Amino acid sequence: MATRIHGHALPLAAMVALGAASGAGAFDGSVPAQAVEGTAAYSPFVGRAYPDRVLFGDLHFHTEISFDAGLIGTSLTMHDAFRIARGEKIVSNTGQPVQLVRPLDFLAITEHAEMLGIATAIRGSDPRLLADDWGRQTYDLFNSGQEGRMAAFADIIDIGTVQGVDPTEGLDLDGDIWLDIVETVDAYNDPGRFTSLAGFEWTFTPQGDNLHRVVLFGDGAARTAQTRPFTFFEGSDPELLWDYMAGYEAATGGQVIAVPHNANMSNGLMFAPTKFDGTPMDAGYAAKRIRWEPMHEMTQIKGDEETHPMLSPDDEFADFESWDVANLSGSAPKTPEMLRYEYARSALKVGLEVEREIGVNPFKFGLYGTTDTHTAIPTTREDNYFGKYQHTEPSPNRHNIEVIPAEDPALRILTAQESAAGLTAVWARENTRAEVFGALTRKEAYATTGPRMSVRVFGGWDFTEADLGAADFVATGYRRGVPMGGDLSNAPEGAAPRFMVQALRDPDGANLDRIQIIKGWIDAAGETHERIYDVAVSGDREIGEDGRARTPVGTTVDIPTATYTNSIGAAALAGFWEDPEFDAAQNAFYYVRAIEIPKPRWTTHDAAFFGVPLPESVPPTVQDRAYTSPIWYSAGN
Repeated sequence: MATRIHGHALPLAAMVALGAASGAGAFDGSVPAQAVEGTAAYSPFVGRAYPDRVLFGDLHFHTEISFDAGLIGTSLTMHDAFRIARGEKIVSNTGQPVQLVRPLDFLAITEHAEMLGIATAIRGSDPRLLADDWGRQTYDLFNSGQEGRMAAFADIIDIGTVQGVDPTEGLDLDGDIWLDIVETVDAYNDPGRFTSLAGFEWTFTPQGDNLHRVVLFGDGAARTAQTRPFTFFEGSDPELLWDYMAGYEAATGGQVIAVPHNANMSNGLMFAPTKFDGTPMDAGYAAKRIRWEPMHEMTQIKGDEETHPMLSPDDEFADFESWDVANLSGSAPKTPEMLRYEYARSALKVGLEVEREIGVNPFKFGLYGTTDTHTAIPTTREDNYFGKYQHTEPSPNRHNIEVIPAEDPALRILTAQESAAGLTAVWARENTRAEVFGALTRKEAYATTGPRMSVRVFGGWDFTEADLGAADFVATGYRRGVPMGGDLSNAPEGAAPRFMVQALRDPDGANLDRIQIIKGWIDAAGETHERIYDVAVSGDREIGEDGRARTPVGTTVDIPTATYTNSIGAAALAGFWEDPEFDAAQNAFYYVRAIEIPKPRWTTHDAAFFGVPLPESVPPTVQDRAYTSPIWYSAGN
């Protein structure tokens, strides 16, 4: 089999550098080292210190502890979560056997910080809850049947997340739950084989707009037990969360980051070019934001928010798994002017605008994906989708249940619209906590909408097309350029950035349709722009003068049987690309999007398995994809 690189065939054997990659540590430039100073080492791998393995995991994850999981049917525990993540078969919340196609490499437990103990208190008939009037009423409703349970849950959501009032204040229901979480996380950490991380979700939802952050610790229980999750009841402004994080690092010597929840239900607040209170950003604020929030979760159950057709009308792949009608509570409709501030690609461009004004880019973030599961089951394959809530686990009638209720039917989100996404991939040297966390902080990580595709990109000034097929492709990339998450500057006179990209399909998944580079930049007048370039395509298609292959890859999907074949597409693709419109005076970013051939969506698998009609609210097929963290070019350095 051969792959296409600007019309040239590349033997699949040349992909060995990518295929063999499947550990961590920051690259130190030593490629290779000498065995003894002054003498050459026979082994070319002595001293190799760059990341050479790709690891896949989930970094936004809820079990029965979280109030919006345990109170609506989730019974699986942290132990169940780690067991299935490490490859074991378990029994789901609805009594069905479930197992991943392959184990994950890492998992973070990130229960909601707010009302941390209420689900446990209700299940355990905690006397502290029962002695409180609201607590007793809630307990009785939950035990009166499904209708009462959902009424009580709606009340908790309204009081706790929308109104911002803690209904459990003073009851001390969380007790030792946090200590149990961090000790359990440590118990499942197995350096070299499986990495576990502790964290929590800061669930700030002003007036129903989603401004949640997932907080991730790079430390074990010796440090994380010294803190407690910070709730938005204690601080309803992201700056206060960052202050909490700074205090944690100062007090413990540990490491912590926050990751903005996918932003498509924030109704334009997540990436607004202002502080939360509406005042203009200054350089200090922008520097704090990118210091504490180096990554962004841009694909998960609540849709994909790379971009939107209204923001990217020339992008035929833009309308993908979109939740774009309202905020998280279904209480306020989406308006067109909001979109720009809640999609990743446009947020990256907004960052360039802010940087032009104040000198610091607050949105210079990397990209990753998660499940945001509320079942303790991290399934992301279309053919193995176990929902993200207990009542959306496989069943004949799960398609038309309300996930986001709303008085206005046009603002409702139905179960069928849940996305099977997603996963985080990190490039690392070994599977350890320090290495996984290190990859996140340096942004050498990427998002997938579910599949485990291997994707590498390097940017530099003097790469040649021959470097792409070289046996030492990866070593060359690190030695003469930067990987995803890196920075290019000091453009040589007359030079333009050159990129080498390789992608390998999920070995248990679909072939690849194409590899693209998405460029965003800001011009001398302060206007931002974007453009998509196809840099490698499968089959006999050609890339035109405009940088695009306009012919679709085709489809092999048989919808009635929910099957497809890999008789189209390519197992591996590689591309070399030089920016044809580079202006050394214009700041820019570049990221890679690798797209699979069409395959049946999870709703189509359900229709075939249960013999039910296809839902009309979603397409029957899906083209899953991966998005790398960007490489930035700065004209100012």
